[in-house]
This record gives sequence, structure tokens and C-alpha cells, in this order.
Amino acid sequence: MVGRLRAAVRRKYFDIVRRTLLASDGRDIVASAVPETWLRPPALPPALLAHSPYAFLGKASAPGEPGPNPIFITAQFRTGSTMLWNIFRHVEGCTSYYEPLNERRWFDPIARGNWVDPTHVGVDDYWREYEGLAELGAHYRDGWTRRRLYMTEASTDLGLERYLGGLVAGARGTAVLQFNRVDFRLPWLRARFPTARLIHLYRNPRDQWSSGLARPEATPRDITIDRFRPYDRFFLRAWAEDLKHHFPFLDPARREPAYRVFYYLWKLSYCFGVTYAHHSLAFESLVEDPRGELAKLMAIADIADYDERTLVELVRPSPSGRWERYAETGWFERQEAACEEVIQASATGLPLATNFPGRTRS
Repeated sequence: MVGRLRAAVRRKYFDIVRRTLLASDGRDIVASAVPETWLRPPALPPALLAHSPYAFLGKASAPGEPGPNPIFITAQFRTGSTMLWNIFRHVEGCTSYYEPLNERRWFDPIARGNWVDPTHVGVDDYWREYEGLAELGAHYRDGWTRRRLYMTEASTDLGLERYLGGLVAGARGTAVLQFNRVDFRLPWLRARFPTARLIHLYRNPRDQWSSGLARPEATPRDITIDRFRPYDRFFLRAWAEDLKHHFPFLDPARREPAYRVFYYLWKLSYCFGVTYAHHSLAFESLVEDPRGELAKLMAIADIADYDERTLVELVRPSPSGRWERYAETGWFERQEAACEEVIQASATGLPLATNFPGRTRS
């Protein structure tokens, strides 16, 4: 009787697994859980791939004039990335898309709602540029917000490639895509969109950390990442869960202080940005010298015609020093020094290539 019961349970279990794997979401979950090397297709001879038995196959009529090279902005949350997006939104000849991978699905009027973060001064909506692009929903996947956050040059995601390509093609003039979820996907992004100009924005980690907390003074300093969910406004725990397979020291099971996990991600994000972006920009530098930094930025983006006065007026300083309400300087220094030791000890095993060195930094 026990054997029959076990067999029935096994059949039921494997039937559920089979049904799950038949669904697109189920396959996405499996793909995000196994190593990248397991998912790569078998190698085929390049000469064979380029060969066609019929002369007319693989030929396209001559395309029209190519559009301007797109601009991709990469940054973490609470770094001033919305302000940078809004700056490009006020450049004539640019179509500036806000967070294409956001779970609010800006192209869908029902899903996106009408709420705007009150801390985003001077922003009335995020979705104007997405109007008329509802067909992109066929490619969009909610899993992009929290799964496969790390992608290599060899990674494959045709849906993501077509979705971003659709945004670029649908732009009037220069497409500007501002991301908060691609720092660890920059190798893939640069390989798939080689003509894009990548702009990397970063911010003082202590200010960024405090900006991400509703009430810094009410957040326990000793809170560990496994207990951080009630305070987590920007997916720190979810990022750690997904990226722990590539960066083991992020594993929430280690019960590290939440700030240390945040700092690990901040430092790794910075390294990826500097390595793969064409230009890295500190938020503080933009606030302190908006004219000088905007001139560098527009030169990198190959934009010669812009209203400097209008753009300078959009540069708004965010409060700095809020971190002092969270902990004293010495506490931050000890946490950051401990993180640096772990990162340096793990450096030889980190999946961070240097074949696309960034070009400028300010």
C-alpha cells in the first residue's frame, strides 16, 4: 500500500513538473536557475551558418537610412537616474524611455496606472513615450525584473532583444533608454546593441542607501538581509537571491547585515558600469558642475544641439548626509572595509571581463 501511494504521489508530482515546463514562465524559471553554460546552443561551423542552398534566402531589400545611435543609461535605484532621464526628455530630437523593464509595463495603460513618485520633481508622467507601442507587450516578460539579472555576451534572450529593439525602432530621433536593472547585463547589452552609447551613473553609496529607506533613523543598523523584507523598497533581497549563484557572498543565507549586501551590489555595479559603459558619471559631479558635466555627456552622446539653460535648470540636488541619521561614520567605514576584504578575496573568481573597457569617467 505504501508503494502504491508513493507511486501515485510521484506521478502527480512529475505531472505538475511537466505542466510547469510546458508553460513559458516555467521554462523561464528553469533557465534562470541553471548555469549559463548549460543553456548555450551547440557550436556550429560559422561557414555553414553563413551558407544558404538558395540564393534568395537571407537577403533583405536595402534598408532606409539608419536612425541615430541609441543611448542607454544604466544606474541603480536612487542615484538620480530619473533626473538624467528627464534631462534627455527635454532634448529636442530625443525620445527618452523611462525604465523599460519596470513592472508597471508603461506601454499598457491599465497596468501602469497614473501614480508618480513625488520625489521625482518636475515629472508628471513616465509613459508618454510609450504611447502607441502596446504591441511590445508580446515580448515583455515580468521575470526580467528579478531573474537572470546577470547576463554574459553569449547569453540569449530573443524576447528582451526584440523588446528593446522595438523601443529603439519606435523612437522619433535618438532613442534614450534609462535602466535600473541592467548593470549586470551590460556585457549582453553591449554585445547585442553595439552601436549604442552607454552612460553609467553612480552615487555615494551611503546617500544612495539612505535614500532607499523610508525612515533611515527607524531602520535597525543590525538588520540582516534575511530579515530585511519589511524595509526593502528597491528589491535588495530579490537581487541577492538571483545573483548569489554568480557572487556567493550575496547569499541571504549568510545573514550578512543588509547594508553589507547593498554595498556588495553597489561596488559590483560600479565595476560593471566602469568596465562596459562609454562614460561613467558621478551624481555629485553632475550636481556640482551641471554645465561642465552636461557638455561631456552630450559630447559622448553625439548631441550637438541642446538648450543648456533648460537642462541645467533640471539638475536638482538631492539631500545628502541623511546617512548620518542612520549610523555614525565609523560604523559605515567598518562595514565597507569588511565588504572590500570579501570582494578582494573573491576577485579572481568574479565573472567580470575587461574586454570592453569604459572610455571616460567623471
